[in-house]
Amino acid sequence: MKKNKLAVFEDKKIRRIWVEEEEKWYFSVIDVIAVLSESIDPRNYWKVLKNRLKDEGSQSVTKCNQLKLEAADGKYYLTDVADSEILFRLIQSIPSPKAEPFKLWLARVGYERVEENDDPEKSIQRAMAAYLRKGYSKDWVDLRLKSIEIRKDLTNEWNERGVRTNDEFAILTDDITSAWAGMRTHEYKKYKDLKKENLRDNMTNLELVLNMLAEAATTEISKKDLPDTFIKNRTVAKKGGNVAGVARKQLEKQTDQAVVSRKNYLQSKQDKRLT
Repeated sequence: MKKNKLAVFEDKKIRRIWVEEEEKWYFSVIDVIAVLSESIDPRNYWKVLKNRLKDEGSQSVTKCNQLKLEAADGKYYLTDVADSEILFRLIQSIPSPKAEPFKLWLARVGYERVEENDDPEKSIQRAMAAYLRKGYSKDWVDLRLKSIEIRKDLTNEWNERGVRTNDEFAILTDDITSAWAGMRTHEYKKYKDLKKENLRDNMTNLELVLNMLAEAATTEISKKDLPDTFIKNRTVAKKGGNVAGVARKQLEKQTDQAVVSRKNYLQSKQDKRLT
């Protein structure tokens, strides 16, 4: 865990803590309530809200954890915390003008998800617009969207081969990443100093291309080998990753430069402008 991290909302501090194992930020519920409700006694406000939500049958309260956060006296005490998803649910229950922007945002997101289910092309258009707003080039965005298509083909293939749980998907992804990049997904993210950010969104062009090659190769090998157990799927994942791993090593030999970078695409782009 990384402690002593603060988020700031309208000059007011909200304590939060990063849980490495879950790759999640957890926020102090009391601090959020203090900001949004402007109550003189946020602890009592939370106590009343908690009881009301329980009476309504809401599961949000039971999903709030307790973690040690630093208090005003410098000591650490167990404090009710919530991740982003649960926090948004709690915000919906706070009748405050300051909570309205969050509520409107949630309503908009929900509406967009319904639209995307009816017309999947809209999700692609929104994704492209979001990347362009962040400063990615059109060429990079096209590459990133292609990587999403390749990843979808791979997950469909894994489903066909009996892979079902999130843990199994994560293990197979780790096998592929380790085989081509020389480090597992978690290590790769740590190498780039990422937390909750998407790893692929922080890849350079070369990293993204090699990751796509690894996943596409895994899909094709799986269609040929037809693995019928999880262990066999892991063997295929390593084979697919090795295809891109060989390409990476050859490229590094020819260019005398490492492909796996601590930088992301936007940082690389900025560095080129400065040189």
